[in-house]
Amino acid sequence: MTSIAKARSEIRPWSLEGISEDQIAQHWALYEGYVKNEKALSEKLALLSKVENFGSEFAELKRRWSFEANGVILHELYFEALKKGGGQPGEAAGLTKLLKKHFGGFAAWRKEFEAAGKMRGVGWVILYWNPREETLANVWISSHEDGHPAGCVPLLVMDVWEHAYMVDWGASGRADYIGAFFRNVDWGTVEERWRKSS
Repeated sequence: MTSIAKARSEIRPWSLEGISEDQIAQHWALYEGYVKNEKALSEKLALLSKVENFGSEFAELKRRWSFEANGVILHELYFEALKKGGGQPGEAAGLTKLLKKHFGGFAAWRKEFEAAGKMRGVGWVILYWNPREETLANVWISSHEDGHPAGCVPLLVMDVWEHAYMVDWGASGRADYIGAFFRNVDWGTVEERWRKSS
């Protein structure tokens, strides 16, 4: 089994509006922990597989790998789409037209996405593109590895675990954090993800 983890420093966001450098630094350190854990699990699983030891240790490590691997992937998608000077996609963008078709427009889509982000509990809110049905959906994901719709492509990923906002906003500051998140979304990146998957 080959590790997926890279800890790509080029995706680390800088100088965001309303999200401090300290907040990003602590969140990035947590992401690096997922990278380290996924790599270690991949190496252990490869060794067990090589000697065909598929017992209980293999089973538990295999289950844990999905959590760590998705921790890497979701954080990379999250960080990669954050850049100072966000806003909303342009009127001529293909994604804007899809948001209008499936949600009634950007504003209506954002209200639903934000409402999902403010729900009680910790997890992720993800705007998914379903290429099979050619539809968009906002999806709540609790654990990293559970609840992802098969075959769908994550376009915009918002982390709503407390570690994403507690440094800046405290335990009850999720709504303020969501507002800051939207001020920093790089819609060019989100649009490119959709174009590559269409």
